[in-house]
Amino acid sequence: MKPDMQCIRLNGIALIFAAFIQSVAANETYQFDQGRSTIGFRVHQFLGTTNGKFTQFSGNIDLDRQNPERSSVSARIQVSSIDTRIKKRDDHLRSPEFFNVAKFPELTFKSRTVKQTGPQSGDITGDLTMHGVTKPTTLHVKLATPLTGEAALERTRWEVTTEPLKRRDFGLMFGSATEAVSGISQDVAIKIDIEAVKSR
Repeated sequence: MKPDMQCIRLNGIALIFAAFIQSVAANETYQFDQGRSTIGFRVHQFLGTTNGKFTQFSGNIDLDRQNPERSSVSARIQVSSIDTRIKKRDDHLRSPEFFNVAKFPELTFKSRTVKQTGPQSGDITGDLTMHGVTKPTTLHVKLATPLTGEAALERTRWEVTTEPLKRRDFGLMFGSATEAVSGISQDVAIKIDIEAVKSR
């Protein structure tokens, strides 16, 4: 092999290797820190409001800072961990009349597309599966930590909202008699704060 051809080949290999290293470095995986995150909801009933949350969940954020649209998110929530601060109500929500956690133990979300809407905000559209029903859902996310810096590379925190979910869309309806007198709104507001730590 001529020296110039060998040089070209070596340079080509070096460029491919550099591109591979760069692509690997561009993608970062973060795991939800359950102890520092909250997955909450709010629903109106008559003149009052019920606030609740799920206390057991996990999830991953695959983040590409250079190309945010290539990022992805997945999450799994244990429905039995619902907590509205009233045990009798929580037990009822877990029962076959509502969530039926014995048959549908998990609530899941898996992203399909990511769209950047601002310097530190975006819309994540994906499949939300709850009570055996899957619906397309868009999460509005805002990065609450700096884009750069050593701390930003170790932990990341996101504020997440979405349009109110309709209970009936997921078959989450009490019996007709209960619905008639309960005064529970069909709209469920979602408020999520996620802190995630970089995977090693």
